[in-house]
Amino acid sequence: MSDQQHLLQQHRQALLACTRCPAMIRPVVSGKPVLSPVLLIGQAPGDKEGVLGRPFAWTAGKTMFKWFAQIGLDEASFRERVYMAAVCRCFPGKNPKGGDRVPNPQEIQQCAGWLQAEVALLQPKLIIPVGKLAIQQMLEVDKLSEVIGGLHRLNFHGHDTDVIPLPHPSGASTWHRTEPGAGLLQAALATIQEHAAWRQVLGRPT
Repeated sequence: MSDQQHLLQQHRQALLACTRCPAMIRPVVSGKPVLSPVLLIGQAPGDKEGVLGRPFAWTAGKTMFKWFAQIGLDEASFRERVYMAAVCRCFPGKNPKGGDRVPNPQEIQQCAGWLQAEVALLQPKLIIPVGKLAIQQMLEVDKLSEVIGGLHRLNFHGHDTDVIPLPHPSGASTWHRTEPGAGLLQAALATIQEHAAWRQVLGRPT
């Protein structure tokens, strides 16, 4: 095992033991400790992910993994080759008005240290934030149509990287199924497919 792999496993053990946010519903949900040039950042797990023990394990995940299958990686391969993180790693609970509660700024801040450590360990060449909350951690975003479909070069937690945002694959959202969202989603996937880091993950020449 390389030093980097050992450090990543230590990081994940510490992450899984985190109890910083009392209003969050444990367990901590984390992807596998994969040394990858690609970092996917979700928003926060839903109520099924903690039970099943992996991120994007339910309906939204099925939709998202269909997107990635279009460009060369099925779900099992994706989980083995891409590091899966999130803005918050525990289920925030339900919103009384419907849907899941949005993590508050303090919870987002308390969880940000885990993501910062992962960026430092992985030095990702490509970050894929999924959903508006994740995208907002690195890009100013008013309308999704302003940021999805393109590649953004920026500094995130002190690391220069490429960012290609995706919409949230929620069944409750029509954004990714209607225009202009559907076309912008396909443009974003095509941009990911051509990126050197994605080609590296697929084992293809860059």
